[in-house]
Parts: sequence; structure tokens; C-alpha cells
Amino acid sequence: MKNNRKQQVSEERKKYLKKVKLKKIEILATQISIVIALIAIWEILAQIGKIDSFIASQPSRILKTFLNLSSNNLLEHLMITCTETIIGFLLGTLLGGIIAIILWWSPFISKVSEPFLVVLNSLPKIALGPVIIIWVGAGMPAIIVMALSISLIVTILEILNGFIHTDNEKIKMAKTFNANKSQILTKIVIPSNIPTFFNTLKVNIGLSLVGVISGEFLVSKGGLGYLIVYGGQVFQLDLVMTSVIILAIVAALMYQSIVFIEKRINVNENKF
Repeated sequence: MKNNRKQQVSEERKKYLKKVKLKKIEILATQISIVIALIAIWEILAQIGKIDSFIASQPSRILKTFLNLSSNNLLEHLMITCTETIIGFLLGTLLGGIIAIILWWSPFISKVSEPFLVVLNSLPKIALGPVIIIWVGAGMPAIIVMALSISLIVTILEILNGFIHTDNEKIKMAKTFNANKSQILTKIVIPSNIPTFFNTLKVNIGLSLVGVISGEFLVSKGGLGYLIVYGGQVFQLDLVMTSVIILAIVAALMYQSIVFIEKRINVNENKF
């Protein structure tokens, strides 16, 4: 009798998983179909003259530009942007996490810092570009600092907010067993905020990329941001659109890498 029930549950589980898998495939197929349809419409409208291909470009011209870039120095520009983004992302995440821990540890410092964090968060970071260039110097250091300035405050606020809203009952229970603040942080607060960390990483990778491109707009001799600015200056809109599409693909791949790591960690946790 028990074996029959287990078999029934197992069959129902398989049907459910198959249904979920088919739903995911259906969503992915729909997304791909929409992209293909939009590209086809774009190309057709450009071919018949309903869209000015000089201003809006067109898929066939973007493909030619991409192939031309690929045979020249596209990889070099791509590596520059990715390197700057990853460095800015890692620095922003590390420093943001450390500062968030300090602010959680000391409510006094947190209260003192709160208005300054709010002001810095609302300040348009691009306005600091010229100041950063003068302080740090032109080139990669200025671009990394620009990325850091955009992602750091958001990282601090997101992680700190997660720390503050950790289940208070768990913390009270730990205190009844004479747990010190360090033990509460490492055993309760940080483990409880793993989802918050990954949500912050997902936001942070995009903000770091925005900061890098903003920095490359201001001061750069290479990178995707440089290609976009250069294309605009010489009225090569095909180059601009190609660089923007490559940038979108890079952003999606970076985001998905964070999602992949999150899934792997969740799978490993479920095993234990």
C-alpha cells in the first residue's frame, strides 16, 4: 500500500516537473519569437524606406558592422569594458558589504551616516565625472572609480536594510543564550540575508556596467562606451547601434552568471 502511494506521488511529481519544464520552454520560445519578429519588422521597414536606416540603422547593416569589428579590435574593446566592470563590481560589493556590517554593528554610526548616504545616493554620479578625472587621473582608474561611485551606496543601503530587517525573534533567542554580537552576525544575520546578497549582486552588476560606460563616455581610449561616443561623433550610427546591442548582450550574460551562481549555491544548500 505504501509503495503504491509512493509510486503515485512520484508519478504526480514527474508530471508536475514536466509541466514546469514545458512552461519554461514555451516562455523562452515566445521570447525568441518576439525578438525575431522585431528584427524582421525593423529590417523590412528599413528596406522599404519607412525607417531612415542612416538614423535608426538596420539589422543587416548592424551585422556587417559587427563582422567588421570582429575582424579588427572588437575583442580588445570588449575586454576593456568587461575588466573595468568586474573590478568595479567586486570593489563595490566588497566595500559595500564591509561598510554595511560596520553600520549594522554601530547604530550610532548608522544614524550619523544616514543623511549623507541618502544625499550621495540621490546625487547624479555623472556630475562627479570631471572631479574624479582630476583626482584620479584619466584612464581606467577614473572609470573604475566612476563605477564604484554608482554601485557602492546602493550596495550599502540594500545590505544594511536586509541586516536591519533580520528576524528579531531569532536574534532575541540567541541573546538569551548569551550570544555576542559577532556570533549573531555570523550565525544569524549573514546566513539569513543570502537572498539579499544575491539580489544586491544582480543590481550591482548592472550599476557597475552603467558606471563604466558613463566613465568611458567621459574619458577613454577603448571600450564599448568609447565606440558608442566615437560612432556618434563621426555619425556612424551603425557602429553606435552595434555597440549598444553588444553591451546589452554583455549585461545579460553578466546578470545570468549571478543567477547561475545563486542556483548552484541553493542546490548545494538543499543537499544538506
